[in-house]
Amino acid sequence: MVKKNHFVGAAVVLAVAITASACSADEADPTAVASIEPVAAEESLSGVCPSAVTVQLQWQPQSDMGALFEMLGPGYTVDSDEKSVTGPLVAEGKDTGVDITLRAGGPAIGFQSVTSQMYVDDSIDLGIVHGDQVIAAAADQPVVGVTPLLKYSPAILMWDPESHPDWTSIEDIGKSDATVVVSKEQIFPQWLVDKGLLKSSQLDTGYDGAPARFVGDPEIAQQGFANSEPYTYESDTPAWSKPVSYQLVKDTGFEIYASNVSVRADRLEALSPCLDKLVPIVQQATADYITSPDATNSVIVDIVSQDTSFTPYTEGEAAFSSTLLKDQGLIADEADGSVGTYDPVRTQSNLTELGPVLTAGGAQLPADLTAEQLFTNRFTDSAIGIG
Repeated sequence: MVKKNHFVGAAVVLAVAITASACSADEADPTAVASIEPVAAEESLSGVCPSAVTVQLQWQPQSDMGALFEMLGPGYTVDSDEKSVTGPLVAEGKDTGVDITLRAGGPAIGFQSVTSQMYVDDSIDLGIVHGDQVIAAAADQPVVGVTPLLKYSPAILMWDPESHPDWTSIEDIGKSDATVVVSKEQIFPQWLVDKGLLKSSQLDTGYDGAPARFVGDPEIAQQGFANSEPYTYESDTPAWSKPVSYQLVKDTGFEIYASNVSVRADRLEALSPCLDKLVPIVQQATADYITSPDATNSVIVDIVSQDTSFTPYTEGEAAFSSTLLKDQGLIADEADGSVGTYDPVRTQSNLTELGPVLTAGGAQLPADLTAEQLFTNRFTDSAIGIG
């Protein structure tokens, strides 16, 4: 079962948030914030955490970061200039005494990596970084993952089932000479090559996120995310409007933790009093979100709708995404029943597998690097789970 402490359910308060946030940043009702019941004094983040905990996202708001939006209380305001949203940081609906600011990534930061953004902007307290990128960043921009929002990555390779009726897996793609279109910052394609599942000659790193190339040339294979492209290509892409086939990259053995809440390694100790209290709140928000995502999905859709630079995000895609994340076990408990914790055997295996691939690509990883330096359970509560 989802662990409940002495906070009220976030869904009730977030339902209020949907109404309150329908206004623009200038019109938001300040009384909505004042109406939030505070947490017990011993649970307060005031004086322990920054007055506004600033989190750099890896993309625009979407449901695979649902836990963070579960923590965003009513009365939030969207800043379309800064590509961010700010509101009270809530723990199961109660005000913790500080705010949370969620900043969009991807196009909003010129497609720079989250880790590089964390190192050039000291106002960022935490960043959302995929596990392979945590390892890659250890060379020049070390960060430490303190809790994963996703147990596994939703990364996929997708293809047109009509053009390739004989393909059922990524291995089948590798047996062909088909072009595999991926983005240059992705690490898993080189891992797939290293494992003999793809050929280096197949890779084309020109993927720009748009559907035009796949629609125009359905002979290719293309990267995507299981909680997004299969829905958007069938439901929101008129030039396609039919199913795609895919395999999760994690099912080939690429078992990284994804969307890790991460802190700069050189700021870990300074932020540790905050993280002691904050990380269990994130874990509980993960459990609460995936158990009952509808209210938070509506908040995400509302936030995206307030910034015309964002790619539209529909209630349908949000619902599809949260359902898939749960059904595919991409948000799920660990073997010990906890959510948002790390299995040290798995993180060490990730490092062992990816280290040589990254080194071959030119990364100068520290020779004595260990998984414990990159992913820590120091702040997590193993009693918090989905059930």
